[in-house]
Amino acid sequence: MSDKLKTKYAVDTSLFDALVEQASGTGSESAVAELRALKQRLLTPDDADMQFLTDMLARRLTEGHGEVVYEAGVDNGTSMDLCDDDVKTVTATLTAAADRPLVNAFVQLLYDSGAADDAQPEGKKHARAIVEKTKLVSNGAARIVSYLIRRRPQRIEDMLEVRVAVVGNVDAGKSTMLGVLTQGALDDGRGLARLALFKHKHEVDSGRTSSVGMEILGFNKVDGAAVRHTDIHRKAGWDAVCQRSSKIVTFLDLAGHEKYLKTTVYGMAGSAPDYVMLMVAANAGVVGMAKEHLGLALALGIPVFVVVTKIDMCPPHVLDATLKQLSRILRSSGCRKMPVAVSDRKSVAMAASRFVGQRVCPVFQVSNVTGEGVGLLQTFLNILPLASCSAASSMPTSPTPTSPIASEDEAPLRYDINEIFAVPYVGTVVSGHLSSGSVRVGDMVWLGPDYSGSFVATQVRGIHRKRAEVECGYQGQSVSLALRKISRTQVRKGMVLLRKDDHEVPPTATCTFEAEVVVLYHSTTITSRYQAMLHCGPVRQTARVLCIRPADTGESKDENASDKHRDALRTGDRARVLFQFIRHPEFITLGSRLVFREGRTKGVGKVVRVLSASEERDVMKQVTNGTMVVDQRIETVQAETIQIKTSDPAEPKSRKVPTLS
Repeated sequence: MSDKLKTKYAVDTSLFDALVEQASGTGSESAVAELRALKQRLLTPDDADMQFLTDMLARRLTEGHGEVVYEAGVDNGTSMDLCDDDVKTVTATLTAAADRPLVNAFVQLLYDSGAADDAQPEGKKHARAIVEKTKLVSNGAARIVSYLIRRRPQRIEDMLEVRVAVVGNVDAGKSTMLGVLTQGALDDGRGLARLALFKHKHEVDSGRTSSVGMEILGFNKVDGAAVRHTDIHRKAGWDAVCQRSSKIVTFLDLAGHEKYLKTTVYGMAGSAPDYVMLMVAANAGVVGMAKEHLGLALALGIPVFVVVTKIDMCPPHVLDATLKQLSRILRSSGCRKMPVAVSDRKSVAMAASRFVGQRVCPVFQVSNVTGEGVGLLQTFLNILPLASCSAASSMPTSPTPTSPIASEDEAPLRYDINEIFAVPYVGTVVSGHLSSGSVRVGDMVWLGPDYSGSFVATQVRGIHRKRAEVECGYQGQSVSLALRKISRTQVRKGMVLLRKDDHEVPPTATCTFEAEVVVLYHSTTITSRYQAMLHCGPVRQTARVLCIRPADTGESKDENASDKHRDALRTGDRARVLFQFIRHPEFITLGSRLVFREGRTKGVGKVVRVLSASEERDVMKQVTNGTMVVDQRIETVQAETIQIKTSDPAEPKSRKVPTLS
């Protein structure tokens, strides 16, 4: 009879036996200890319970790559019935477990469902209710308490980093929003908060960003409070912010005007942001370049959250129309997002925990003048998880220098160059993003490809992260590298650094590759020899279409390409397209996402095949019917480069400069 009951109710055998042993008094003490309720462990912990909680937090932090949102209040579907004193005891117990050397983390209370919420929205509630408040979880009357638990980094190298690209139409308040977040002072309604973010005089005069700006917001190691450039005593530099922070949010301030679209596309494709913050003015709606930026983020596969600004100056009926339009666009077949209004701390915690893995799109409503909603947005940025947590590790799972991750050290290095500087008494310094692997001071690397497709060997002489000197950099981080014996003219945007130990011979670049693309919009047709600006990571170069094949075509080299080509592509078509760079070779890898545009975005795709030099010659013969072997323009560039090297073989003498200190 007992076997039938166990089968009927599907009770786990080990658990069933332990319950029987506990009831009969014949079970071991270890089996009884395992069945000790979590509520008892949190409220009346003994030494074994503290060890259990310490091991649990260490495991959860390892899985979350340094941080985790922990919820207490429900144990296996049963409410713990926590009172106010119980919440204080649970907080103290978790803090004591987190302070142990194995964990070395701090505990921050995010949300208590039984406490009075001091972040409820005020006024215009009927307008804010337009976006549906989706119930992400329902626990009945149980009191839920959410905690943010984050490890304290011992070095700046181990500090967590989340990169957020800020996009939206012109005059949506992007720079003003970043000024309020990073400076800690509200705006005066005339753009005072944005002045510190502008780089050029014409940006100050016009109030419009024309370049890729960068700002940081830190969260400290004690209680997760914001760390900014300025405090009541002095103005802090980036290095001082990093020294005090356990996590850094890096904002990429991108241009909103249409004439700076190429800069915005380069910033989104080349800077590899983890998230996109789409700014929408409440009095204007989703207009102009906001739709273009949203489509670009979806094409690149970057999670998006929306911030509706200027709610203090917007009439209620206009705000209602803006929210209705935003909800309609997000729910459309092109986006397929679930808009969730964030109006209190509970919705902040739920939206952040389900933002990456689900089709949730949080929607904030803020005012940079009154400060309404700014605190909720700041809390959301604080608990945003690392976007790469679901895939490979972007940081060492243990922040201690004594526990490196073998897979991180063994991963091949790829560093994409976005900016180049000539620093006095230092030399050439490149700024970029670590796509994979890790880099350390003294590593020998390959730099390339140059205009002829060649790579040169150099050495990393110094590394800076957020203007602070570090010894190494890990995947997903933005670092600056000082290169030895490399002149400023030898480096260009779009080049990469590869570890020399990973490639015994210099890597090879390519001019021709095949990608599976989807045409988003084109007024006419796309045929062979069509040219467009192509963005693939940090690479930005004009490419032309050699041939178009059906999307289900294999990669057989024996069949004739001209027998399988399509005549043209139109809006909505999907096909495999053979691209060729016009000017010089680039380093392209399989699986890379690309965007090609002619003015506005025309299509997106993914690289499925990279052709070698011999394959390129064969394809060119097939496509041109034997009239052209390789592109004449590329031959001209290669010939000019070879001529320059031959005429001036000696490297120009340069003044000796000290190493980075």
